[in-house]
Amino acid sequence: MTKFLAPYKEYGYTALRIAAGLLFVCHGAQKLFGVLAGHTELHDPLGLTAGIIEFFAGGLIALGLMASWAAFLASGEMAVAYFKAHASRGFWPIVNRGELAVLYCFVFLYIAFHGSGSISLDRLLKREPK
Repeated sequence: MTKFLAPYKEYGYTALRIAAGLLFVCHGAQKLFGVLAGHTELHDPLGLTAGIIEFFAGGLIALGLMASWAAFLASGEMAVAYFKAHASRGFWPIVNRGELAVLYCFVFLYIAFHGSGSISLDRLLKREPK
């Protein structure tokens, strides 16, 4: 299967980067604008900070613009979110409802290591080597 999919791996990576980034933007939009069945967290400094990171880092990740830096920041935010909001409710993420935070954390860590990729604004602007 790997050999069959090898010619398309950059498309697969780009799809992962865009999907994760856009979903993260949605979480930020909930916190900042109260849309998408969310409520604003402008009154809470941590909620406001999380909303800003999620909205803007998610956008940069989706666009492939400084994606390594944005993803590293987003990964750290998700690690903090997991330990602040979920870990106290039990050890296993599936039990403490923190599986999404853990998944985002590791997906963004992977993107931080991989970079924007060949289908990205960084490549278009010639900011990332081939």
